[in-house]
Amino acid sequence: MSDGDSGNGRQPGDADERPRVAFFDFTGCEGDQLQVLNLEDRLLDLVEVVEIVSFREAMTEHSEDYEIAFIEGGVATAHDERRLTRIRTHADTVIALGSCASFAGINALRNDQDFERVKERVYGEDAHRISSYPVARPIDDVIDVDYEIPGCPIDREEFVQAVTALVNGAEPTIPNYPVCLQCKFEENLCAFERGETCLGPITRGGCGATCVSEGTHCWGCRGMVEDPNEDAYTAVLEAHGLTTEEILDEYQLYWGFEREQRAVADGGES
Repeated sequence: MSDGDSGNGRQPGDADERPRVAFFDFTGCEGDQLQVLNLEDRLLDLVEVVEIVSFREAMTEHSEDYEIAFIEGGVATAHDERRLTRIRTHADTVIALGSCASFAGINALRNDQDFERVKERVYGEDAHRISSYPVARPIDDVIDVDYEIPGCPIDREEFVQAVTALVNGAEPTIPNYPVCLQCKFEENLCAFERGETCLGPITRGGCGATCVSEGTHCWGCRGMVEDPNEDAYTAVLEAHGLTTEEILDEYQLYWGFEREQRAVADGGES
């Protein structure tokens, strides 16, 4: 490092003191980055407070000089692991963006299936060319992650709040209450009372109970709330003639990896 080099490619006293931000995509649909682009005019406000130096969905330029890395998508290959490790060495702060990055999400649907059959079903005669791991993982299974913004896709307002907090030297926070609480605020009729099943009682809120408000049910895309009141959930299910396992088997869409980890923690019980 040369004399006077600040270590991040800029010199002390540079006029542009905005944090340098980079976006990266791994195994996923890139819908979370599209949510950022869907901020539209508000993107102009965003670039007033941060300098975006890498964002494949929006620009051709790329720089390895960044302080904050937003990472979308999960871990599927050895190349993913190497790339994540390199990003972590450059970034002061890493934020998992979306369900796949935060807890493996939809990618983990394959985790409890025969992977060779999965490959054949999806890729047919080209299945032998696929070098993916048989188990999908979130990025914090490879590197340290400072913060998460869950969701499939993420909530744009939650993203803006996270960026605002980082720029102001604060820690981004995400809600730790269940979707059910927001359903009450929205005065929704409970999905169970409509004859449907729902993961709202044990899913992390912060989404405004959007799915239930639109007449469907909670699929669990924001992951499990910390320390969920499972006894209360069990009581609700029993009142409707259901069991927790029946519900989780039906809504395996997002929680494959989380269920595996909980089973390990419980000594092998699912």
